[in-house]
Amino acid sequence: MSEMIVVQDHPLDNIIRKDRMPHIWCPGCGIGIVMRAYATAIQETGIPLDQHVVVSGIGCTGRVAGYMDIDSYHSTHGRALPFATGIKLGNPDLTVTVISGDGDLASIGGNHLIHAARRNIDLKVICVNNFNYGMTGGQVGPTTPTGAFGTTAPYGNPELPFNLPFLLAASGANYVSRWTTMHIREMKKEFLYTYSKPGFTFTEIISPCPIGFGKSNNIDTGLEEMELYRRRCELVRPGELPLDDLDINLIEDKPIYVGRFVDRDNPPFSPAKPKEEK
Repeated sequence: MSEMIVVQDHPLDNIIRKDRMPHIWCPGCGIGIVMRAYATAIQETGIPLDQHVVVSGIGCTGRVAGYMDIDSYHSTHGRALPFATGIKLGNPDLTVTVISGDGDLASIGGNHLIHAARRNIDLKVICVNNFNYGMTGGQVGPTTPTGAFGTTAPYGNPELPFNLPFLLAASGANYVSRWTTMHIREMKKEFLYTYSKPGFTFTEIISPCPIGFGKSNNIDTGLEEMELYRRRCELVRPGELPLDDLDINLIEDKPIYVGRFVDRDNPPFSPAKPKEEK
């Protein structure tokens, strides 16, 4: 009989607030997967933990800031990017990551999102996209696919959703990519890469939300949605596909394109310094 091994410590104990576990996310939710990839990437950056800051807004993904044992800010709804901008400009030596959801970043925070990208502020943005407002009951949001159902669209969403990679590329982001919670290794590698990439970086992570989005769209479990990603995701590289073809349709059996779409080397934002008096 093999001897049982008792593990006293978890590899992420120094970076996740274990006193706040178990977490509050629903069974099948993918946010925990994203948080683990983020925490692992932080450990591997070589950047001291006291130089990392995480900022979130409101929503299910906003709980990440509360679970990370680093300097963290849980800001008001839609205002994660202004908070993060102030932190970065106040202390440029800090590595500032924004982790929030599609509703918080692209809806009430949408104006902040495009202008932070336009200015190419040195922020690392991770957007967990679960296609709905999961915390408040499954209402449709700015990324809900056309025709998908929600508690505020019982006959199907009639609106055109944001194509987030296209939006951020057009706004001026230095780096844009998309992955899903099935792509755990790629996700961590992308997070690591962004920490060596000056300027505004944007990583969209498509994540299951079986309680909010899945229940209205015949996707019963997080595993079922992960299987959908496994079957339909196709990897593309920068320039292989027009950015306006990166829209997502979960209703029809069309490819979901993932990969690194934009990788520029434009200089990051630097505030103008006052002229010295003669």
